[in-house]
Amino acid sequence: MASRIVAAATVRAVKGRKLLPTRAALVLTPSAVARVKSILETKPEFIGLKVGVRQRGCNGLSYTLDYASQKDKLDEEVVQDGVRIFIDRKAQLTLLGTEMDYVENKLASEFVFNNPNIKGTCGCGESFSI
Repeated sequence: MASRIVAAATVRAVKGRKLLPTRAALVLTPSAVARVKSILETKPEFIGLKVGVRQRGCNGLSYTLDYASQKDKLDEEVVQDGVRIFIDRKAQLTLLGTEMDYVENKLASEFVFNNPNIKGTCGCGESFSI
């Protein structure tokens, strides 16, 4: 029985061209790492936080943050400085290359997602579109 070739592949050496590194699914700032650590210190039954998206708001999507007691089968896991963040499979493409920050000011303290994939946000900043 003859073998069938499914596809051909070519290998080329790359000279004089810079390859772009792959983007991390999610990067945490030092303030976000510190805040997640402080949140999880009081909840030893959880191993990390789970980030997701859901349909809500003026522009269609908003982020969700929940405690995670385990990694689900299709979750993406980000481990940074001893902190574990799980990304729900539905949110993985929308969060690609996003920076998660934690900011405190006189009026609020909150996690802020600096997402380069967002095409628009609502006026209050709670929902976005891709």
